[in-house]
Amino acid sequence: MYGSEMILYRDFVYGEILDDLDYILTDRTEDDEDTVDRMDLFTGRLIELAARYGYSGNLWQAYLTLIMANNENAYSRACEMRGGVGGSLRQAALHDFALFRKMFDLDIGRLDRICGTENANLISNFIPEDDRPSSYNRRIRDRIMTLRDQLAASSDDEGFADCVAQFYKEFGVGRFGLNKAFRIDDSEGRVEIKPITNIMHVSLDDLVGYESAKAKLIANTEAFLEGRPCNNCLLFGDAGTGKSSCIKGIMNRYYERGLRIIEIYRHQFRYLNEIISQIKSRNYRFIIYMDDLSFEDYETEYKYLKAVIEGGLEKKPANILIYATSNRRHIVREKYSDKQDRDDDLHTNDTVQEKLSLAYRFGETIFFARPDKKQFEQIVKTLADRYGVRMDEEELLLEANRWELSHGGLSGRTAQQFIDHLLGCAADK
Repeated sequence: MYGSEMILYRDFVYGEILDDLDYILTDRTEDDEDTVDRMDLFTGRLIELAARYGYSGNLWQAYLTLIMANNENAYSRACEMRGGVGGSLRQAALHDFALFRKMFDLDIGRLDRICGTENANLISNFIPEDDRPSSYNRRIRDRIMTLRDQLAASSDDEGFADCVAQFYKEFGVGRFGLNKAFRIDDSEGRVEIKPITNIMHVSLDDLVGYESAKAKLIANTEAFLEGRPCNNCLLFGDAGTGKSSCIKGIMNRYYERGLRIIEIYRHQFRYLNEIISQIKSRNYRFIIYMDDLSFEDYETEYKYLKAVIEGGLEKKPANILIYATSNRRHIVREKYSDKQDRDDDLHTNDTVQEKLSLAYRFGETIFFARPDKKQFEQIVKTLADRYGVRMDEEELLLEANRWELSHGGLSGRTAQQFIDHLLGCAADK
């Protein structure tokens, strides 16, 4: 009923909840069995939403706020880019917001009276078991809840519209507005960028050492965010030295400044042009992230990446960079025979250059070296202090050196695993 009367706001996430409401509000006789079932379904869906996102209080209003925050349309995208929007676009939005206000003011008790149920208190005054969303970011949850309360307090359609427009301006709209990281889903025959809602909160300060490498990555990223000249980055070096952690730290540090990360796997490289077409006109800065990038000499997916990084007739979008990590500097594996085969010198040289050209297209290459023993021990001591490990220093380092011999050698990852081992043993006692 309400949803079908909208001009701009359509195709809602969790739209089945609106369908439930329309069914309930359609003229029914009291205590109609189908209506009672639909009311229970409506209530259950709102509770499931509350458990997933961590909502409390009025779940119906929280749901309405969520679908507005996620709905990408001409008005919401314009507000994301420019803030307040005027003219006919705003008039169309005001029409929709008048309907949203009616839904906000819906008397939930009326639904109970129609259906003969007692669900109103569950919907309008929901008390969660705890304060932890099951699969969502608490920071995002809090922003939705704050907007819900602002909208509920709005006295007219204009004030309601201003609250929503300000939200879009500050936080954006839809999946890109509220989330930091994304993955590519190509399972249903189409390329879809989906948010990763549970992510590890890694700080750049968590990575002990590598100050020069971190400084280079930070400088390049800040230039990107400020619209200054910058480069695609290749982070290469030994396993376990913190390359991936650096990318996660960058993501967490610069989210508030509009940085978003899209993780893509090698088999999805053929979709790069489609992915870029979906994000190039958005008001964010996107890093397309490729972890553990490497190719065998018979694999050809790297050619898709070469063409996207630097090539083709279309101008490279200013809001997109590529960051990759690899354990080797030359991403495409070279064979000794590539240089030794002299049957055709020109052809041999072309083969070598073809394989090297991908690495050369990353303007910034940052090396992460395996620490020596002294650096490894410093990492162990720093982590032990950070996590509150209480052990004689000599014994700590002796045990750390024994650990690394059988757990991958000297690296920051090995040091972290050793500290986790100590903490796990301490928890068992």
